[in-house]
Amino acid sequence: MALPVQINPKHNKSTLERVCFYYEENFIRGLLRGCIGGASLNCINLVVPMNPCPCGYYPDAERCSCTEPRVRRYMGKVSGPILDRIDLCVELESVDYESLRNRTKGESSGEIRRRVEQARQIQEARFEGSAYRFNGDIEVSAMERYCRLGEEQQRCMEQLYASLQLSARAYHRILRVARTIADLEGAEEIGVPHLMEASFYRPSTEYWGH
Repeated sequence: MALPVQINPKHNKSTLERVCFYYEENFIRGLLRGCIGGASLNCINLVVPMNPCPCGYYPDAERCSCTEPRVRRYMGKVSGPILDRIDLCVELESVDYESLRNRTKGESSGEIRRRVEQARQIQEARFEGSAYRFNGDIEVSAMERYCRLGEEQQRCMEQLYASLQLSARAYHRILRVARTIADLEGAEEIGVPHLMEASFYRPSTEYWGH
């Protein structure tokens, strides 16, 4: 189940921070579990869709009608603590006409579903007999056991930690996401490509540093 939270200028910054904090602490998920008849807490995901600016066209200078101060105020609604608590931050770009005409065929929904189901089976086997169900449940104290890194991977994470100026929370989120990416590929160990891909899902400093 996905719980959508639309971020827009009508929301108060402190309210948004409380929503994300309570969700992270399982408070909201606990309320939802009671409302939907005892469903597992792990079945609920927080989805936060957001336009890039009030008019929706930033950073397209030809289409965006927002002033620089207006964009900064809009983006200022989402603080660093909120961004730090989001596992996957994906920025979508507009699609031009040529791209629409020349779209190459990617994975079908059936193929993607099979990979996801296989990854879930891997996680079920991994966490059998533990308090965890999915990679997203892994606590910091169990990272070394479930997200073990080799020397090359450790060097990669050290570089990412410094270059991206990660917090401890963001560091551990990258490890959880990388573990999931590896599972989707059927890889037993987390590799450098998995860590790099996971790091790409962190909020862009170019955009959020506006």
